[in-house]
Amino acid sequence: MENEQAAKLVTAPAELTFGGAVPDGLDPLAEGVLMAHQADWIADKSDLKLAEKGRRTGITFAEALDDTVTAATSRSAGGDNVFYIGDTKDKGREFIGYVAKFARAISAETSPVEEYLFEDQKPDGTTKYISSYRIRFASGFRVEALSSRPDNIRGLQGIVVIDEAAFHQDVRGVLDAVNALLIWGGKIRVISTHNGVLNPFNELILEARAGKVPFKIHRYPFELAVKNGLFRRVCQIKGEQWTAEGEQAWEERIRASYGVRTSAMRQELDAIPADQEGAALSRVQIEAVMRPGIPVLRFAAKDEFKNQSEASRTKDAKDWCDWRLAPILAKADRRLPHVFGVDFARSGDATAIIVMEISRALVRRTVLAVELRNMPFDQQREILFYIVDRLPKRQGGALDARGNGAYLAEKAAQRYGASVQEVQLSQSWYLTNMPAYLEAFGDGSLILPKDADILADHQALAYVNGYVKVPDDHRFKGSDGFTRHGDTAIAASLCYFASRQDAEIYAYTPATTDNAGGTMFEEPAGGGLIPDLRGGIF
Repeated sequence: MENEQAAKLVTAPAELTFGGAVPDGLDPLAEGVLMAHQADWIADKSDLKLAEKGRRTGITFAEALDDTVTAATSRSAGGDNVFYIGDTKDKGREFIGYVAKFARAISAETSPVEEYLFEDQKPDGTTKYISSYRIRFASGFRVEALSSRPDNIRGLQGIVVIDEAAFHQDVRGVLDAVNALLIWGGKIRVISTHNGVLNPFNELILEARAGKVPFKIHRYPFELAVKNGLFRRVCQIKGEQWTAEGEQAWEERIRASYGVRTSAMRQELDAIPADQEGAALSRVQIEAVMRPGIPVLRFAAKDEFKNQSEASRTKDAKDWCDWRLAPILAKADRRLPHVFGVDFARSGDATAIIVMEISRALVRRTVLAVELRNMPFDQQREILFYIVDRLPKRQGGALDARGNGAYLAEKAAQRYGASVQEVQLSQSWYLTNMPAYLEAFGDGSLILPKDADILADHQALAYVNGYVKVPDDHRFKGSDGFTRHGDTAIAASLCYFASRQDAEIYAYTPATTDNAGGTMFEEPAGGGLIPDLRGGIF
């Protein structure tokens, strides 16, 4: 509980200066005052939200404004108490200074900043006092800035803001404690720059992106803040004229100040945790999810194959499907949902098709892996449709829709509807979805074929500028002598992504022609088990 006798009013501005970064007379609610990313942060009213940010990008400023409005609002309109927990006492003073100035600007509040001792009860029953700052509002609510983490966070009721969380001594302890606030309608805001790849703050982000904790993630690097007008704000405060040349020189000077410490620069400015370059998965992690006996089929076409007649190409592709694919697909467990993922290539690399079944224990088990090389577009479509048409309880699929892959992705979406995702493999997609796939290697929810090339493909996954992908210039020779670019790893990640989407389950209805008028394969007559050979060459 609070020790009211320990509270004292701060009446000497010369002794403690608050809110110095906020110009006098500023209306924080005026049009154009907030940068786009600050407005984006305030607009998100999620109970749990998190911001990974670059230094001095203005998120604490925006949070203070939002908290001032909240504390000045009546309970019936959604008002509440706010508790700010910074990693240093100076951070608490800065935050409460923002609140003090905003309060005067938007609600004519004149309550002074109180410096007081927050009485905190430790788990062993003893008491400690934390130096803190507080502003009371006419609504009956208050904003308090605590100089260090209280042990009895569970005793706080309202909104808890944890600033620079990566630099707290016990981030996990803080988060575990404040979760109890949700029971009574409280909210949690976690804000921080990064402090290493193994820091609990970064682990929390990876868990959130993997869907294991319900935090809404926001990412605000320094570059975005500059684009949104950060330097213009700096010029306004300093009374200087903004120019594009000045902005460029300013950003270059800030980055140059890190010298050769590029990892530190990327961490503090670009929101890329240090030591996060290099392989994303170890060989041990990959082999641990691999099982023998899962079919891996490889089909490479000679150059002259594309010049055969359409009917001839279709016949050869269908013959291969009947020979190699039909026996495998006939054994698919019809009680389980199935998903597929496709990483497209026309020449050079391979088109990889991965099919997984989803067990009742939510394990994604690969049932088939197919690689197509030098295969014409039409035959890739025919082979993919042959596979997908025969999948029991087809739940969905995801295809690489970049470049030439847009054709196959579009045809699949036209044929199978909303259950198919046409994916642009962008930085945003990798950043959002790769963490869940990587987590699957540790939680037992993924099974891959035991295959040397699939192993090598997954070893190619690496951290590039803070997110996981196969580096663009990474090429290596597979066991068959062909060049690889991590093709099955991308297809498998797309398949895993498809398995996590909300989708309807479709049954299969045979058809003899596709919507485009091209000849489709007839339903196979069936037959005995064909030996699992290692692919064919046209």
